[in-house]
Amino acid sequence: MKNYLIINPNTNALTTERLQNVLMPSMPTDFNFLFTTASFGANYIACEASYAVASHACLEAWASQTLVNPEPLAGVLIACFGDPALFALREMSAAPVTGLAEASFIQAAQIGPFAVVTGGERWKPMIQRLASNLGYGEHLRHIETVTPSGSELQANPEMAIQCLGEACRRAAKDGVRVIILGGAGLAGYAEKLQPICPLPLIDSARAGIEVLLNHQAPRAKNFLNGSYAKWSGMSGSLSQVKEFD
Repeated sequence: MKNYLIINPNTNALTTERLQNVLMPSMPTDFNFLFTTASFGANYIACEASYAVASHACLEAWASQTLVNPEPLAGVLIACFGDPALFALREMSAAPVTGLAEASFIQAAQIGPFAVVTGGERWKPMIQRLASNLGYGEHLRHIETVTPSGSELQANPEMAIQCLGEACRRAAKDGVRVIILGGAGLAGYAEKLQPICPLPLIDSARAGIEVLLNHQAPRAKNFLNGSYAKWSGMSGSLSQVKEFD
């Protein structure tokens, strides 16, 4: 049976629970999906500092899983619309790796120019940078952030539907063909919002799973098999990965 690791890079276990509740009913039964939550960092990733810490937490979560479960992974999904540690984890893991943002960009670009709607005002420049780094800068026409964070939207569905619905209508401009609803905490909302949205909506969490299972996730050569400088002072599970010794 193929194992897929889904990492929630923030420490909010309710976000992991939401991902499980939304995604598991439609998951193929012949695959094994392992959900894990970051053991340190921010409850909600909302700024550059929390994003940097989440990258470390994401690597630690991956290392912990590889130590606990010797079975090889078929893929890894970073369940945050911002994909912390995407490039590092792709370099470290022998399995394909993608994140909610990259997977959504892959699907949206197949339709045409796209916009992003997400929670947390500080995310806008961070998402713009990521889209550019991944080669989707020209496809991304607009980012509409709402004041409530993803965790606040997750906690108040009635407010989320109203707030996100208005944001989706504002995002439907400038030649946009499709809108990405970005964020692990917003998993499942795209289906509820589609009837009131003027354009097709992409659920970033579902996009992440679909890109992995459809073998669209990019992969890099596993650097642990190469000749690199030694690491020192590592803690936790990362310190036990033998190639760092």
